[in-house]
Amino acid sequence: MCEGSGPALLSHPRLYDTCAVSARRSFRTRTLDPPHSPVPRLTEEASILTTTTFRSLGILSETAEALEAVGIIHPFPIQEMTLPVALAGNDIIGQAKTGTGKTLGFGLPLLERVTVAADVEAGRAKAEDLPDGPQALIVVPTRELCQQVTNDLLTAGKVRNVRVLAIYGGRAYEPQVEALKKGVDIVVGTPGRLLDLAGQRKLNLKSVRALVLDEADEMLDLGFLPDVERIMAMLPPKRQTMLFSATMPGAVINLARRYMSQPTHIRATSPDDEGATVANITQHIFRAHSMDKPELVSRILQADGRGLAMIFCRTKRTAADIADQLAQRGFASGAVHGDLGQGAREQALRAFRNGKVDVLVCTDVAARGIDVDGVTHVINYQSPEDEKTYLHRVGRTGRAGRTGIAITLVDWDDIPRWKLINKALDLPFDEPEETYSTSAHLYELLNIPAGTKGILPRADRTRAGLGAETVEDLGETGGRGKGGGRKPAAAATTATATVTEERPPRTRTPRQRTRTRSGETVTAETTAAETAVAVDAAVAVDAAVAVVGAPAVADSEGEAKAAPRRRRRTRAAAPAAEGAPVAVAVAEAVAVAEAAPAETPAAEGDEAKPARRRRRTRPAKAEPADG
Repeated sequence: MCEGSGPALLSHPRLYDTCAVSARRSFRTRTLDPPHSPVPRLTEEASILTTTTFRSLGILSETAEALEAVGIIHPFPIQEMTLPVALAGNDIIGQAKTGTGKTLGFGLPLLERVTVAADVEAGRAKAEDLPDGPQALIVVPTRELCQQVTNDLLTAGKVRNVRVLAIYGGRAYEPQVEALKKGVDIVVGTPGRLLDLAGQRKLNLKSVRALVLDEADEMLDLGFLPDVERIMAMLPPKRQTMLFSATMPGAVINLARRYMSQPTHIRATSPDDEGATVANITQHIFRAHSMDKPELVSRILQADGRGLAMIFCRTKRTAADIADQLAQRGFASGAVHGDLGQGAREQALRAFRNGKVDVLVCTDVAARGIDVDGVTHVINYQSPEDEKTYLHRVGRTGRAGRTGIAITLVDWDDIPRWKLINKALDLPFDEPEETYSTSAHLYELLNIPAGTKGILPRADRTRAGLGAETVEDLGETGGRGKGGGRKPAAAATTATATVTEERPPRTRTPRQRTRTRSGETVTAETTAAETAVAVDAAVAVDAAVAVVGAPAVADSEGEAKAAPRRRRRTRAAAPAAEGAPVAVAVAEAVAVAEAAPAETPAAEGDEAKPARRRRRTRPAKAEPADG
């Protein structure tokens, strides 16, 4: 339990065993406020930022060394209050504003609890203590957040060589399965791919001793609750469970009641930051027309002191369209949304982190997990759906104590939605000011130089652009858009050629095809017999037609000889039906032959008489009578 809880906290029911922690930076005090108990105050000689370090919190020296190598020395409030409780093995519900260090708040306790080969070498553990499967599992809602958490844990566990694996969709299964076979210590994954690999028995969860649900409210909003419950059912019943999120709706509390044992609720805030958003983020809300928004955004992006910028849209189509428009106006922009393949999404994020593009247009899939240094402006191109989405959007800037600017463009149709968000967060922007791209107050508030237009001057186009970042081949089986899983033509041809050269010659017999007709097997003998019958029928038909239709003539020796048959062309001759049975054709031919009159010679040897010619005569005109 957290410091200062006392017996009063232990007497509360499971979930209500909470400890609201408020860490004061400006004052030299730290206040612990358990519910229904007096508020104790512990006075310290110096402020938290100057005295408390990760080494003083009792973490391993290797972990502290890895953090100091990247400039992380002092913990944030959520990290300082979580570490002692988590290291004691208690279940935790951690709540803090976005951008205040929740990842290391649960990541460092996990790194301390896992046993790796470095611990055996240092004498802290025995070789038989090394388990076969993963020792800790972190479940996150989005792929981008999965990458972010994995990178942070790899950085903190670099000295001890802690093996951390990211498992999420959009990538090929084979590399992830091979990494699991080699052995991992911590698995970070999204619910869908985790269930797939666990169902195929490629992921063994029997050795998991700690579970973390990061951004639990987002997982519930996305409908991952049944998947999360199935994953929890696969874990050992005796484990440590930690749940972290910036917001705590009722559904998250219900989840904690069912799957956590006497959790400690840690809520870390600063006394000078009483609002729902971080105090060092300057917020601007403008009422803007949808047709003027591209021009308005283009001018905002040319403000003095702007670093990296993120633009959030509600729909995938809008995000793609705005990214294209900004690229045409000269900005180095990239897009991240659901219609892109995983390769294209990671390409845009890498280019944004590397500085090749300075404008990232994205949907809410990137509202969580994107932690990029230097993001100074966040623009809500369209009003968010609710207050939670707004908090996570604007939380992409002003992270880790830095300052930032959040701009929200509210259309006339979105005014009712914004009023609800404004009321829920208790913001002073109930009536946004009507603003256009030429408004004077826009230039003044955002430090936009006078005379700025909606097209970036060529002299300012210094970024390499999205095309300078290569697309990684992730082996995707699906996906849409650029980099959506199919290899380039040259690469595909090379791969095919290589496979063809290495493939051994075939030794098995070719496949035998069986022909059937009306459900019965058709053999070669049956086909040959039917062909012979059809040929005989055709010959008979030709002979009958020749005998019936050709007049007999006499040759020089007096023998009867049939005259050659004349073929008549008919313009309206209907084509014979395809596939008509042979028997029907033969029957019709025989019927025609029998119905025709027999004009053949009566007996052999008799001379053929020439055919009698009929003459048509007209009746003679009657001569007039004489007289």
